[in-house]
Amino acid sequence: MLHFLRGGHRLQALQHSHGHGHGAPGRGPKMFDAGTLRYLVLQLIADKPRHGYDIIKAIAERAGGGYAPSPGAIYPLMHGLVGQGYVAVSLDGNKKLHSITQEGLAFLEANRAYVDAIAAKVAAPAEDDLRQLMHELKAAVIARGRYDALSAARLDAICAILRQAKRDIEELG
Repeated sequence: MLHFLRGGHRLQALQHSHGHGHGAPGRGPKMFDAGTLRYLVLQLIADKPRHGYDIIKAIAERAGGGYAPSPGAIYPLMHGLVGQGYVAVSLDGNKKLHSITQEGLAFLEANRAYVDAIAAKVAAPAEDDLRQLMHELKAAVIARGRYDALSAARLDAICAILRQAKRDIEELG
């Protein structure tokens, strides 16, 4: 049985979470689209009631510092979870404390395999680290290898470095 969240299909969200979309300029590919991030945020709130900033910190910690969603991604998402009835809000001083509802718990359990797959992706971001490094390498090659400032010596040096890196990677087996 497929379960939907408003705004996207869960299978599409997982496909997009593998970096096929583009992040903000200069930031590389996004780790999650909003549809996928909803499941992770909901699980974090199920683990314990949280403030918005605490959710951002928890995701960054679980990703080993390799990813942290922006407040502009988290706060509207949490508002949507409240609107869907999955999360309840109470005031904790001047902050909003988000807690899971019974409906939210039922939704998580109905999607347990998918939620666990997302958690595993966050816990082991090595593939995303590689993707980010490849993005940075591409940017460096483009910046240093611009045709208008490219000398024959610079082109030869860049090509030699890239050929050697390719050989080294292939020799890893």
